[in-house]
Amino acid sequence: MTDEAVNTGEAQAAADDNSIHLVIQRIYAKDMSFEAPNLPQLFLEEYKPEIQVSLQSRARSVAEDVYEVVMKVTVTAKSGEDTAFIAEVDYAGLFGLRCNDEAEKQKVLGAYCPNVLYPYAREAVSEMAARGGFPQVLLAPVNFDKLYADSQKNPQAEGQPAEQAPVSDDGISFEQAPKV
Repeated sequence: MTDEAVNTGEAQAAADDNSIHLVIQRIYAKDMSFEAPNLPQLFLEEYKPEIQVSLQSRARSVAEDVYEVVMKVTVTAKSGEDTAFIAEVDYAGLFGLRCNDEAEKQKVLGAYCPNVLYPYAREAVSEMAARGGFPQVLLAPVNFDKLYADSQKNPQAEGQPAEQAPVSDDGISFEQAPKV
Protein backbone atom coordinates (compact mmCIF):
# COMPACT_ATOMS: atom_id res chain seq x y z
CA MET A 1 0.00 0.00 0.00
CA THR A 2 1.40 3.41 -0.87
CA ASP A 3 1.82 6.26 1.59
CA GLU A 4 -0.90 8.19 -0.24
CA ALA A 5 -3.38 5.32 0.15
CA VAL A 6 -2.52 4.96 3.86
CA ASN A 7 -2.92 8.71 4.44
CA THR A 8 -6.24 8.73 2.56
CA GLY A 9 -7.47 5.83 4.68
CA GLU A 10 -6.40 7.60 7.89
CA ALA A 11 -8.12 10.80 6.74
CA GLN A 12 -11.31 8.85 6.01
CA ALA A 13 -11.21 7.18 9.43
CA ALA A 14 -10.73 10.59 11.08
CA ALA A 15 -13.62 12.02 9.04
CA ASP A 16 -15.84 9.12 10.12
CA ASP A 17 -14.99 9.83 13.77
CA ASN A 18 -16.28 13.42 13.37
CA SER A 19 -19.25 12.60 11.19
CA ILE A 20 -22.86 12.76 12.29
CA HIS A 21 -25.08 9.72 11.80
CA LEU A 22 -28.75 10.57 12.34
CA VAL A 23 -31.78 8.34 11.83
CA ILE A 24 -35.35 9.43 12.51
CA GLN A 25 -36.78 6.35 14.16
CA ARG A 26 -40.25 7.58 15.07
CA ILE A 27 -42.33 10.77 15.31
CA TYR A 28 -45.36 10.80 17.57
CA ALA A 29 -47.84 12.97 19.47
CA LYS A 30 -46.96 12.72 23.13
CA ASP A 31 -49.58 15.07 24.60
CA MET A 32 -52.30 17.34 23.20
CA SER A 33 -54.63 19.66 25.02
CA PHE A 34 -57.25 22.18 23.91
CA GLU A 35 -59.21 24.39 26.25
CA ALA A 36 -61.79 27.05 25.35
CA PRO A 37 -63.03 28.31 28.72
CA ASN A 38 -65.25 31.13 27.48
CA LEU A 39 -67.42 29.34 24.96
CA PRO A 40 -70.11 29.74 23.77
CA GLN A 41 -70.30 33.36 25.03
CA LEU A 42 -67.19 34.31 23.05
CA PHE A 43 -68.89 33.25 19.80
CA LEU A 44 -71.51 35.94 20.37
CA GLU A 45 -68.88 38.70 20.37
CA GLU A 46 -66.57 40.08 17.69
CA TYR A 47 -63.47 37.89 17.61
CA LYS A 48 -60.25 39.91 17.51
CA PRO A 49 -57.60 37.44 18.60
CA GLU A 50 -54.25 38.25 20.14
CA ILE A 51 -52.07 35.18 19.76
CA GLN A 52 -49.18 34.31 22.04
CA VAL A 53 -46.89 31.42 21.10
CA SER A 54 -44.41 29.66 23.35
CA LEU A 55 -41.94 27.02 22.16
CA GLN A 56 -39.97 24.63 24.30
CA SER A 57 -37.66 21.86 23.27
CA ARG A 58 -35.94 19.28 25.37
CA ALA A 59 -33.91 16.19 24.63
CA ARG A 60 -32.93 13.21 26.70
CA SER A 61 -31.06 10.02 26.14
CA VAL A 62 -33.32 6.96 26.22
CA ALA A 63 -30.78 4.33 25.12
CA GLU A 64 -27.27 4.25 23.76
CA ASP A 65 -27.20 6.61 20.76
CA VAL A 66 -31.00 7.07 20.92
CA TYR A 67 -32.57 10.35 22.02
CA GLU A 68 -36.11 11.51 22.58
CA VAL A 69 -36.64 15.12 21.55
CA VAL A 70 -39.90 16.78 22.59
CA MET A 71 -41.16 19.97 20.95
CA LYS A 72 -43.81 21.70 23.06
CA VAL A 73 -45.90 24.41 21.40
CA THR A 74 -48.36 26.41 23.49
CA VAL A 75 -50.71 28.83 21.75
CA THR A 76 -52.86 31.16 23.81
CA ALA A 77 -55.52 33.20 21.99
CA LYS A 78 -57.22 36.07 23.75
CA SER A 79 -60.10 38.19 22.54
CA GLY A 80 -60.08 41.34 24.61
CA GLU A 81 -59.74 40.30 28.24
CA ASP A 82 -61.14 36.81 27.64
CA THR A 83 -59.12 33.72 26.83
CA ALA A 84 -60.50 32.31 23.60
CA PHE A 85 -58.47 29.11 23.73
CA ILE A 86 -55.27 27.50 24.85
CA ALA A 87 -53.78 24.79 22.64
CA GLU A 88 -50.80 22.77 23.84
CA VAL A 89 -49.04 20.15 21.79
CA ASP A 90 -46.06 17.99 22.72
CA TYR A 91 -44.71 16.34 19.59
CA ALA A 92 -41.79 14.00 20.05
CA GLY A 93 -39.37 11.98 18.04
CA LEU A 94 -36.92 9.19 18.63
CA PHE A 95 -33.65 9.94 16.89
CA GLY A 96 -30.74 7.58 16.50
CA LEU A 97 -27.69 9.82 16.76
CA ARG A 98 -24.00 9.00 16.72
CA CYS A 99 -21.54 11.85 16.86
CA ASN A 100 -18.21 12.07 18.64
CA ASP A 101 -18.26 15.87 18.74
CA GLU A 102 -20.41 16.78 21.75
CA ALA A 103 -21.05 20.34 20.52
CA GLU A 104 -22.34 19.05 17.18
CA LYS A 105 -24.49 16.44 18.93
CA GLN A 106 -26.07 19.15 21.09
CA LYS A 107 -26.69 21.31 18.02
CA VAL A 108 -28.45 18.44 16.23
CA LEU A 109 -30.61 17.76 19.30
CA GLY A 110 -31.26 21.44 19.96
CA ALA A 111 -31.85 22.74 16.43
CA TYR A 112 -32.19 20.08 13.74
CA CYS A 113 -34.52 17.70 15.62
CA PRO A 114 -36.94 20.47 16.75
CA ASN A 115 -36.97 21.67 13.14
CA VAL A 116 -38.12 18.18 12.07
CA LEU A 117 -40.87 18.10 14.74
CA TYR A 118 -42.22 21.64 14.38
CA PRO A 119 -44.35 21.09 11.24
CA TYR A 120 -46.22 18.27 12.97
CA ALA A 121 -46.88 20.46 16.03
CA ARG A 122 -47.96 23.39 13.80
CA GLU A 123 -50.48 21.20 12.00
CA ALA A 124 -51.88 19.84 15.27
CA VAL A 125 -52.36 23.36 16.72
CA SER A 126 -54.08 24.54 13.54
CA GLU A 127 -56.38 21.51 13.51
CA MET A 128 -57.29 21.88 17.19
CA ALA A 129 -58.21 25.56 16.76
CA ALA A 130 -60.40 24.73 13.75
CA ARG A 131 -62.13 21.87 15.58
CA GLY A 132 -62.74 24.26 18.48
CA GLY A 133 -64.74 26.51 16.15
CA PHE A 134 -62.01 29.12 15.66
CA PRO A 135 -60.15 30.13 12.51
CA GLN A 136 -57.06 28.04 11.84
CA VAL A 137 -53.89 29.24 13.51
CA LEU A 138 -51.10 29.33 10.94
CA LEU A 139 -47.88 29.53 12.93
CA ALA A 140 -44.94 31.17 11.22
CA PRO A 141 -41.81 29.19 10.42
CA VAL A 142 -39.14 29.26 13.13
CA ASN A 143 -35.37 29.42 12.70
CA PHE A 144 -34.31 26.81 15.25
CA ASP A 145 -30.64 27.20 14.33
CA LYS A 146 -30.81 30.84 15.44
CA LEU A 147 -32.81 30.03 18.58
CA TYR A 148 -30.28 27.37 19.53
CA ALA A 149 -27.33 29.67 18.85
CA ASP A 150 -28.96 32.47 20.86
CA SER A 151 -29.67 30.11 23.76
CA GLN A 152 -26.00 29.12 23.82
CA LYS A 153 -24.60 32.66 23.56
CA ASN A 154 -26.73 34.65 25.93
CA PRO A 155 -29.80 33.01 27.45
CA GLN A 156 -30.63 36.22 29.34
CA ALA A 157 -30.68 38.41 26.20
CA GLU A 158 -33.43 41.01 26.00
CA GLY A 159 -36.76 39.51 25.01
CA GLN A 160 -35.56 35.95 25.42
CA PRO A 161 -36.33 33.78 28.42
CA ALA A 162 -33.60 31.77 30.05
CA GLU A 163 -33.11 28.12 29.19
CA GLN A 164 -35.38 25.73 31.02
CA ALA A 165 -32.50 23.39 31.79
CA PRO A 166 -28.78 23.45 31.21
CA VAL A 167 -27.13 21.49 28.44
CA SER A 168 -26.25 18.11 29.90
CA ASP A 169 -25.36 14.58 28.93
CA ASP A 170 -29.09 13.98 28.50
CA GLY A 171 -29.44 16.62 25.81
CA ILE A 172 -30.52 20.21 25.57
CA SER A 173 -33.50 22.29 26.48
CA PHE A 174 -34.52 25.77 25.43
CA GLU A 175 -37.56 27.95 25.61
CA GLN A 176 -38.42 30.73 23.23
CA ALA A 177 -41.46 32.89 22.71
CA PRO A 178 -41.19 34.07 19.10
CA LYS A 179 -42.88 37.26 18.05
CA VAL A 180 -46.07 36.62 16.11
